[in-house]
Amino acid sequence: MKIWLNGGLQDAEDARVSVFDHGLTVGDGVFETIKAERGRAFALTRHLERLTTSARGLGLPDPDLDEVRRGCAAVIDANPMALGRLRLTYTGGVSPLGSDRGDAGPTLVIALSETQRRPDTTAAVTVPWTRNERGALTGLKTTSYGENVVALARARERDASEALFANTVGALCEGTGSNVFVVLDGELHTPPLHSGCLAGITRALTIGWAGAKETDLPLDALERAEEIFLTSTLRDVQAVTRIDRRQLPDGPGPVTAEAMRIFDEQSAADFDPR
Repeated sequence: MKIWLNGGLQDAEDARVSVFDHGLTVGDGVFETIKAERGRAFALTRHLERLTTSARGLGLPDPDLDEVRRGCAAVIDANPMALGRLRLTYTGGVSPLGSDRGDAGPTLVIALSETQRRPDTTAAVTVPWTRNERGALTGLKTTSYGENVVALARARERDASEALFANTVGALCEGTGSNVFVVLDGELHTPPLHSGCLAGITRALTIGWAGAKETDLPLDALERAEEIFLTSTLRDVQAVTRIDRRQLPDGPGPVTAEAMRIFDEQSAADFDPR
């Protein structure tokens, strides 16, 4: 396995990141997860734009996107696989032990692991913890993922693959690594960005391709939604058939099935949609 570390390919077992890297010690970093399919990275331009946005929000220097593109291509070429999870991690680099960032410059790691196509359906749960829609990191894809680890563990305990959060005012927000869509009275809705959710790449494409409305929704919209689905880089569009103890139809509903069809069709036609 080959990875990209700070400008070049290295064997994974030989690659080294300092124990003083700020991404390790305090979670000072941003990242992207990208679907790599048969030698290509899906929606790479959108992902790199969001990587830059997240870096700026955290006060990191803009990543060198030419280098990032070279690194992505090199890693994909060096590790051929049908379907992979391409992970870009960009951190504050070697720094003092504390919240102050050092001056050594950022660390860039690009790695790839093989994965399988997700099932068409899944289960989700709600959790008692909230997303802060007014926090310093709101809307940034940072490596500070501790609360997602805790919430996803709660979901796994309940035989679910995702945990859904409300925000501090009780509005439906997002999952640990996904955006959520609901069908109400036959219309497709998803929480707006001001709810505190991440500006998901798959979310944005689904809104544009399937015609979803961005709507402020209470958390209990999940209790009355006719259909629910999740979107993310590796889920694409995935139907939810159980939310907490509420059972929905066993397969994708008609609106979800159409969104799945449209996403598959459009993403196959344009692997780097702008």
